[in-house]
Amino acid sequence: MNIIVCIKQVPETTQVQIDPKTNTLIREGVQSIINPFDMYAIEEGIRLKEKFGGKVTVITMGQPQAEAALREAISLGCDEGILLSDRAFAGSDTLATAYTLAMAIKKIKDFDIVICGKQASDGDTAQVGPGISAHLDIPQITYVKKIEEIKDNHATVERMTEEGFEILKTPLPCLITVVKEINEPRLPSLKGMMKSKSAKITVWKAIDLELEEDRIGLKGSPTQVIKIFTPPPRPKGQIFEGSPDECVEKLLDTFKNQLI
Repeated sequence: MNIIVCIKQVPETTQVQIDPKTNTLIREGVQSIINPFDMYAIEEGIRLKEKFGGKVTVITMGQPQAEAALREAISLGCDEGILLSDRAFAGSDTLATAYTLAMAIKKIKDFDIVICGKQASDGDTAQVGPGISAHLDIPQITYVKKIEEIKDNHATVERMTEEGFEILKTPLPCLITVVKEINEPRLPSLKGMMKSKSAKITVWKAIDLELEEDRIGLKGSPTQVIKIFTPPPRPKGQIFEGSPDECVEKLLDTFKNQLI
């Protein structure tokens, strides 16, 4: 079984700050990590390889330093890493990112399942995974919490919903996005860390993927971020004491005073 895992390098969430003058994220000097949800995607890909054989190819799109995320994935048990890095990709929104990743997967050709984290911590859109499946024209199942079975070229999975869960069956190849309930990510082994240091990371640029120029980077990004800001702190709450009827009266009086 050939498994492809798409990951993203994101700023460490506890350290993200916003420049008050430019209203943009301050990335300089901020530690980058693998998107937390992508760690579960990596782990699930490795588990499938351990169960069915094959290999796990991990892909990321970003600046040259994103190579560190690929090496970390290899230290955990992935077999090879591919970095999509080109100035032409700068400014890509979810649509352009999904297109670029999908074209890279098409270049790989031979795959059975694509796994993504449910969303990235720096964007929280949950759009890239479904976008990749649309470009590849393959089935997708989002918010997967368990892979029940893979048999006869089909996968049966348990999908989380707001009301509970669904059991869905899909033909392969397919794409799934996973939630944190699916597994517990492992730590890298000494052997894995040694392998990651010497692993050759493949780097593909826009020309290697034969991409359409108007579908990548800023040209291919209809979504434009105008402003990023920190939400104002919530005002201090008010506690009403007394019987239920008394509390209702006090609450109504408060509303009336605010409307006056």
